[in-house]
Amino acid sequence: MPITDLIPWKREGNKVPVRQERGLSLYDWERDMDRLFDEFFRGWGLAPFGAWEPWEGFSPRIDVVETDREFRVSAELPGMDERDVEVSLSHNTLTIRGEKRVEKEDRSENYYHVERSYGSFHRSIPLPCEIDADKTSATFKKGVLTVTLPKVTPGKECKKIDIKVK
Repeated sequence: MPITDLIPWKREGNKVPVRQERGLSLYDWERDMDRLFDEFFRGWGLAPFGAWEPWEGFSPRIDVVETDREFRVSAELPGMDERDVEVSLSHNTLTIRGEKRVEKEDRSENYYHVERSYGSFHRSIPLPCEIDADKTSATFKKGVLTVTLPKVTPGKECKKIDIKVK
């Protein structure tokens, strides 16, 4: 028997089926590892690595509403006071800055536990029209900051720029 008869892909009449698998991309591998860690920590009441720092990526939710006369910006700032927030307007850009501090204290006869968390944020909102800076106002009620920014010329549309195709 010649040696070529032992090699299955060299035979003419007998084809061997070959199973081909798609190679895993780096994204698939990362997703599988994230799922593995999430499932591991879920059963023990522990948080995954990214959740240890509660302020990581903190950014308040913001709604911007435009009317004929003004812009109204609302920011959700739960657990904060007005003294923790700073609002400024410069070059038709509204900037909201703040710092959130939380301190939890738990006392018992056998133990004393204190947790402190600090985090700061800032959001800048560009406005497409000129704003009357002297008439702007801000109110803070139940964790919601509302900033009213009147337009310089009420009722006039913002300047729109036509797009030309070349």
